[in-house]
Amino acid sequence: MTALLVRGRPAAQRLLRAWWRMEVHGARHVPARGPAVLAANHVGWLDGPFLAIASPRPVQALTKREMFAGPAAPVLRAAGQIPLDRDVVDRRAIRTAVAVLEQDRVVGVFPEGGRGGGEMTTSRSGAAYLALVTGAPVVPVAFLGTREPGGDAGSLPPRGSRIAMTFGEPVLLGRSGWPRTQAQVAEAAARVTTAIVRTTREAERLTGLRLPGPLGPTLTTHEEMTP
Repeated sequence: MTALLVRGRPAAQRLLRAWWRMEVHGARHVPARGPAVLAANHVGWLDGPFLAIASPRPVQALTKREMFAGPAAPVLRAAGQIPLDRDVVDRRAIRTAVAVLEQDRVVGVFPEGGRGGGEMTTSRSGAAYLALVTGAPVVPVAFLGTREPGGDAGSLPPRGSRIAMTFGEPVLLGRSGWPRTQAQVAEAAARVTTAIVRTTREAERLTGLRLPGPLGPTLTTHEEMTP
């Protein structure tokens, strides 16, 4: 784990709190030690930074590889974030994430694969697969307020807005030996998706915030900068 990931978090948290009304709920659900996979819905640009900065434990998130060619690349590399090619089965990213978990650390995953309405209408199996390989619990995470209704993929809520990150009860899938069948992985992924949806509904009830709905029009493809 890099020094930046650990030492830089308090300062980054102060910066976030100075700009937005940041809330963290259900932090008790994140194991205090041992491996964990944080699997989150994905509604706004802030989700990735919020997850890395404000989670109870430092997080190394699977982050789309395009981010490592942009201005944020040096910070991402120094913070130990994991480049991910979303267009293929990225074995290098999987091996790196497994290694992080085997060192009793925390990996972050956005199963939707990109930003959207946060309803989990599409979901990939990466979080479930990592849990099956390592035995790590999957903690569902719900983001609310990180994008305003009608905002595009790169939009940010105005200063002073409430943004909330809510953790739900861990999903225990257990370690599964080889071979892991497609049906087994799909069933595990469905359990993770259900847990994220349930956590989102509980977060809405708890905070009074709501999902932002579909993305607004995006001006250019390169503006989407979220893992």
